[in-house]
Amino acid sequence: MYCKKECIAMLLAGGQGSRLYDLTKQTAKPAVTFGGKYKIIDFPLSNCINSGIDTVGVLTQYQPLALNEYIGNGAPWDLDRQRGGLSVLPPYKGYKNSDWYKGTANAIYQNITFIKQFNPDYVLILSGDHIYRMDYSKMLAQHKATGAACTVATITVPMEEASRFGICNTNKDNSIYEFEEKPKVPKNNQASMGIYIFTTKTLIEYLEIDEADETSENDFGKNVIPNLLRNGEKLYAYNFEGYWKDVGTISSLWESNMDLIGNDPKLNISDRNFRIFSRNMARAPQFVGAHAVIKDSLVSEGCKIYGRVERSVLSGGVVIEEGATVKDSIIMEDVVIKKDACVFSSIIDSDSVIKEGITVGEENADKNNITVIAKSTTVDKNAASAN
Repeated sequence: MYCKKECIAMLLAGGQGSRLYDLTKQTAKPAVTFGGKYKIIDFPLSNCINSGIDTVGVLTQYQPLALNEYIGNGAPWDLDRQRGGLSVLPPYKGYKNSDWYKGTANAIYQNITFIKQFNPDYVLILSGDHIYRMDYSKMLAQHKATGAACTVATITVPMEEASRFGICNTNKDNSIYEFEEKPKVPKNNQASMGIYIFTTKTLIEYLEIDEADETSENDFGKNVIPNLLRNGEKLYAYNFEGYWKDVGTISSLWESNMDLIGNDPKLNISDRNFRIFSRNMARAPQFVGAHAVIKDSLVSEGCKIYGRVERSVLSGGVVIEEGATVKDSIIMEDVVIKKDACVFSSIIDSDSVIKEGITVGEENADKNNITVIAKSTTVDKNAASAN
């Protein structure tokens, strides 16, 4: 028997992440390394446990092996519970039919049985590919206070970027009267974060309506939310004012990593009252050689630094040999930068080797010209291309 839960979370973690190019050819986007010691999925999972939500369904689909292995039974996030905890929910073959998850709404629809077994009053819908720290309990409190059928988390974005998002047009009390999915001419810049809280009864009702509509794309932003509004349901925006980044592109992933660096970083992951948890790889301490230079960088466990590192993020086990330089770059697990090699404005995926004397990337390149080296690549000539 499962005990009743007030609110459970459904975490959509099956995205292909094609705009991350080589970084997601073998790995689901939520399992991509971030910030030296984390994976992207660490952020929503940590947000859940920090918000008092101890039951999370993780919906996987694309290249799930690395992701499933990483999250395991949920222990690093205190989600290894007998009643609730973390459950991995891949697509499955049922008695009557089966299919890949066709959209965000269809993915939740296929797991209605999982939701019902906890009899929750509310369901929190999350994405597995955003970087942010958020207390969902505050959003839930607003949802209950307004009596909303659905509450949509929103964030203010630059007006020139608003057409990339679902836009919520609201009244003075934050009630939503119109939702526009990626409008060419947005009316405001209050963008949906892809985070929703539904009253469970309403969620199930509208998922069933959406599934029965053969013309639907089975998407929350394109179909379910507009359908709620057409039928006069109460929808409210919850205005979030903290750091949030959709790391779906090379430029945004690089930029968000750079936001961790500095004396006053834009994204502070050092707050002990709201920690970001991750699986501990139990590496040895990092070693810094006598002539090494490290400036304004994050260096993870197991690294050996003999060369120069500036404004970069290094994951565990990275080796920077003597005379090598790494600047404005993200270096993932167990990469070796050989003697006198230079890496500028790049993302180097795990287990790669940059050979002696080679230069990768362009110094001081902007965020739209970041060089990407795929996993387990040996670069032995000056020919890495930017993505």
